[in-house]
Amino acid sequence: MARNKSSISKASSYKEIGEFWDTHELSDYWDQTKPVEFEVDIQSEGVYYAIEPKLSAKISRIAKKRGLPAETLLNLWLKEKLGEETVAK
Repeated sequence: MARNKSSISKASSYKEIGEFWDTHELSDYWDQTKPVEFEVDIQSEGVYYAIEPKLSAKISRIAKKRGLPAETLLNLWLKEKLGEETVAK
């Protein structure tokens, strides 16, 4: 992050910006703001599949041990398995 990236808080890191706004109100600085425009292009899409409750619980436990969200663990496993299927054919 560039030095003093935040013009209002004068912070030099995202952590410092967060700490500043945890203790300050935007309404106190409204006159120092300016309008901005930006576009958001979200490409991801979620697809849901039913999973047996016992299997879901096991997945959640393993994901927690690895410090991952269950969704991330499932995606990693599925990519691995699909890669094996592709090589086998």
